[in-house]
Amino acid sequence: MTELNYKPVAYDHEAFLKKALKRKEFKEAYKGLAEEYALAREMLAARSRVGLTQEAVAELMGTTKSAVSRLEAGGKHAPSLTTLKKYAHAVGCRLEIKLVPESCPTSE
Repeated sequence: MTELNYKPVAYDHEAFLKKALKRKEFKEAYKGLAEEYALAREMLAARSRVGLTQEAVAELMGTTKSAVSRLEAGGKHAPSLTTLKKYAHAVGCRLEIKLVPESCPTSE
């Protein structure tokens, strides 16, 4: 059997983001998805804290690994509250949702 030589590619997310944010279109799109990316980071951090794989979370939620992967990717998928509650429970958390007042509320 042939031995595979695995050589991971170095990736510097901060450097990528700094460069990409110089492009107006990217910056606007990134700002528009800030909340989704924040949720995705929270989910990944929670799963990491408890040391579970996507497969394990999927089993606890009664779904597939690919569904968990889409959920954690953020941006394209808008999960339901029920799904978020299942994910939170699977990673040993409770879901907390807040409405935070804007610094300058709009009056209509």
